[in-house]
Amino acid sequence: VELVEKYTSLKTGVGHNTKAGYKTVINILNKEAFGKRRIDKIRLSDAKAWLIKLQQVDGRGYSSIHSIRGVLRPAFQMAVDDDLIRKNPFGFELASVIVNDSVTREAITRKQERELLKFIKEDNHFCRYYDAIYILFNTGLRISEFCGLTFSDLEFDQKRIKVDHQLQRTSQMKYVIGAPKTESGIRYVPMSEEVVACFRRILANRVAPKIEPMVDGYAGFLFLDKNDKPMVALHWEKYLEHIIEKYNKIYRIQMPKVTPHVCRHTFCSNMAKSGMNPKTLQYIMGHSDISVTLNVYTHVQFDDAQAELLRVAKA
Repeated sequence: VELVEKYTSLKTGVGHNTKAGYKTVINILNKEAFGKRRIDKIRLSDAKAWLIKLQQVDGRGYSSIHSIRGVLRPAFQMAVDDDLIRKNPFGFELASVIVNDSVTREAITRKQERELLKFIKEDNHFCRYYDAIYILFNTGLRISEFCGLTFSDLEFDQKRIKVDHQLQRTSQMKYVIGAPKTESGIRYVPMSEEVVACFRRILANRVAPKIEPMVDGYAGFLFLDKNDKPMVALHWEKYLEHIIEKYNKIYRIQMPKVTPHVCRHTFCSNMAKSGMNPKTLQYIMGHSDISVTLNVYTHVQFDDAQAELLRVAKA
């Protein structure tokens, strides 16, 4: 526990979500016998056995264990660098030790996306969210980046969106502006004609509040809730949840769970299947590591391979 506390105390300038994650890991270690052990007595096999116990005995999910290991590995690396221990006991590949049972947030198909958007557009109640959800499906923006958009971020003359900050709300209900998730998060995202039209409608329908809310010097947020506060990720998660609920009550063929992140993943997947250069897609998505982008290219099916071969043969 002391090692992790020392490691996290040296991590300055991290976002509030990351800080909350550190706190969670420290709380878990405080409850575990493993957390009280001397660091020089922990072997590779001990580290593995503990993570297996977290999954098989305590019933923790893969992503939760992934987060715990994500703090412990660099903390132990710090101990190695300080010459306190010789080898990092957490330096192994996680998937080789515990079962990855996490449900991947899959993209939905183009057909499902078309049907969902059509349903939203024609629904008397949910049609008010159509433009925003269309934008999420067609720009690949992270939801916190989308919520942080202000008037000045929309550069209509250049048909692009300036992405250089994100808006989040902490568990204490405080609104904060942060830098994008990664260094590569600062970027310009191109707008199609349809996306331009959606943004223009959003601006035309926006009801100006009595007082424009300001967060860390930013004002002119595109989406405000009923209390004239900027909307945050949770709003859009809830809207999509209600939309899918209603859709699935009406139609026999069910729509899978759609979250703002699924919209982003769907955009990325569609671009990959359209043959977009992976480095271009990495830039648009704001991925710091090309491997994250390339993962989307692994979802290809035989049909995609066949179509690609024919396309190359014709070229």
